[in-house]
Amino acid sequence: MRSFGPDDRDLLRSDAARLYEEIVTEGGIKEGDPRIAADQAAFDLLLEIGLLTPDRETSGFHAVDPGAVQSRLVTPLGQEGARLLEESSQWAQTFGSLAQVWRRSPDTGRGPFTLVHKPDIEPFIEGLVAECQDEMLTAQPQAGRDRRRVAASVRDTALLERGMRMRTLYQHSARRHAVTRKYVAAVTDLGAEVRTLDEFFNRMIIIDRRVAVIPAHEDLSTAIVIREPSIVAYLADIFERTWERARPFTMRRETSTMSGIAGEQRAMTIRMLIEGHADPVSAKRLGVSARTYAGYVADLKEEYEADTRFQLGYTMGKLGVSGTEPADQEGHGPHKQ
Repeated sequence: MRSFGPDDRDLLRSDAARLYEEIVTEGGIKEGDPRIAADQAAFDLLLEIGLLTPDRETSGFHAVDPGAVQSRLVTPLGQEGARLLEESSQWAQTFGSLAQVWRRSPDTGRGPFTLVHKPDIEPFIEGLVAECQDEMLTAQPQAGRDRRRVAASVRDTALLERGMRMRTLYQHSARRHAVTRKYVAAVTDLGAEVRTLDEFFNRMIIIDRRVAVIPAHEDLSTAIVIREPSIVAYLADIFERTWERARPFTMRRETSTMSGIAGEQRAMTIRMLIEGHADPVSAKRLGVSARTYAGYVADLKEEYEADTRFQLGYTMGKLGVSGTEPADQEGHGPHKQ
């Protein structure tokens, strides 16, 4: 039996299926029936597949049970598919081994810095994570897109299940992102540590303190891969210092923690206003949408009884509010005089 392809399957679903139904209903078809000539391709396919067989007694053809034919046709396809999947897996493992040699070798001529462009960034990072032998440090200044977070969950779960360590930093706003909360719950159950911070920081991934990946452009279209040991160590030190100032991201609704976080976001909003940043810039630094940031500003106007931002700035300046003073027990700055 020859190999049948998609075109044959489409024909079997349409014209051949209609002809087969007529033959089954009528109990067969005579040789020379005009329907055969009218749809010769469909008839030939039914005969070749084995759904029709010659009937010598009637000088015609009768239908055959599709269940008896299916195993002869479909089973070899399944076996070939399984063989191709296994072959694909073997090729992937072979290339994976070669990729490890490439990434670890100091003599590939790449130097301490390498640029990686979209769409190669995610596959490259996946390869680095798969090679991790000790710890992965990641800084994610904003909650990622849902599709990207789901993909990262699969990647990072595999890392943790191999016994590796992982620490991740987010901004406080990530605590209100449903998909990120689900991701954090999954990885912390496997031993990962996650914290959040009110400050803005740049995206970064460090693998085994031997290679770091940071953005080359603000639009994240290009990444810089850094293998220079002194610079990787410097970036790891920045991560550690930031980590110490961050708050643990737990699934428990801790009133004191959430109040403190609200106070930190309020203070940063004040600093953004005082420094004169545009709303899109301020929103990005807080890790929130422009609409949410506008809500923070509106809350400050109400708190200080100001109708405009100018009045708000004047009132805060008169009271000596800078956004750097310690928050009180309710997570707010100095009370109005």
